[in-house]
Amino acid sequence: MAFPTTAFTDPTAAQAALTNFCDQNGLSGAVADGNMAVLNATVYNLTQGIPAGSVLGTTTAAAGAGITGGVGTIVKSSVTKEGSLFITRLLIDLTGLSSSTTDLDIIGQSTTPAYLTQITAAVNGTILGGNMTCLEAPAGGVTDIDLYAATEGTGKFDDAISGLTETAVVTSGGAWTLGRVLGTAADGIAADSYLYLTSGAAGTAAAYTGGRILITLFGV
Repeated sequence: MAFPTTAFTDPTAAQAALTNFCDQNGLSGAVADGNMAVLNATVYNLTQGIPAGSVLGTTTAAAGAGITGGVGTIVKSSVTKEGSLFITRLLIDLTGLSSSTTDLDIIGQSTTPAYLTQITAAVNGTILGGNMTCLEAPAGGVTDIDLYAATEGTGKFDDAISGLTETAVVTSGGAWTLGRVLGTAADGIAADSYLYLTSGAAGTAAAYTGGRILITLFGV
């Protein structure tokens, strides 16, 4: 009994392929006869070959338009599962976003919400901690950048993060440089929180011409 080796990234397509496989190998009759033990045993054996690092098709909520509307801005995300551990990754290229003159103002562009994503227990698990890594030093805008979580998804570029119900997740305390890694505050991201980048220091209002950050979160 040969199972297709295609790697699926869409759960609907994976489910359809499994259904077709069952039909082609006489397993659909087990369902019709109510013999779920046969099907369950077969599916269990098949899934032992599926890599433990996959939650097919699972991604975080999309970023707000105050982030995605930046010219050259990149925000990409993934959620994988290893055993009972959820790993959320957010990769951000700051190009096209801006910082303002005031410490702890939200980084973004335009007048629309500038959150990176929303974290939910259903998709990301309960976040216990994580880290923030600099893959390219920020340039153009303020280089001291903090990460905050807030219960509201209404924060916009140049808004004070203190105007939201917020929690500091990563406080940089200085400029980000290539390879720098800082840990997140333990239990700093509650369920349904929105993530924001803020200026970590006062500076000149300017657009970023570079700067890449990887945020990694661990949930259960």
